[in-house]
Amino acid sequence: MHPLLKSALARIDEDLETAMREDPAAPNKIIVAISYPGIHAVWAYRLCHKLWQTPALRPISRLISQLARFLTGIEIHPGAKIGRRFFIDHGMGVVIGETAEIGDDVLMYHQVTLGGRSRGRFKRHPTIGNRVLLGAGAKIIGPITIGDDTKVGANALVVKDVPAGAIVTGIPANTSPGDIIA
Repeated sequence: MHPLLKSALARIDEDLETAMREDPAAPNKIIVAISYPGIHAVWAYRLCHKLWQTPALRPISRLISQLARFLTGIEIHPGAKIGRRFFIDHGMGVVIGETAEIGDDVLMYHQVTLGGRSRGRFKRHPTIGNRVLLGAGAKIIGPITIGDDTKVGANALVVKDVPAGAIVTGIPANTSPGDIIA
């Protein structure tokens, strides 16, 4: 087997294992592979991101990403940087901007936005650390950093850096008692 194909199949299996671990309702890998739009969106993103690395292929990358958006309800810009074992549960309404960066082992629920608050060709979207949970409807806006092992509550609006290990909730987001927000 060709090394690239072997690597791709290993990554697909890793994504399916992640879905099985993160979603207690996931019955088996086959059902996940054929019926989970979050998985489909991540797989489409991986292809688009690879194409995005070659400037001449960027228009094709964007067309495929828009097709994936139409089919899944999840919009991931091909320029975003996403780590391993990223899982989007439910997924509908997720938006991940061009300069967003997401670490490893991140769990994201539906209607999460990693958005910008300015225009221009510079870092305008959030950086999400490793092992972060992003609750349903959370909006993380601007070139801020969410530290490792943070939990962002449902519908939180986060516009400031958040230190590692914090729990943030509310509009605008505040940390839980005992946690410190930067």
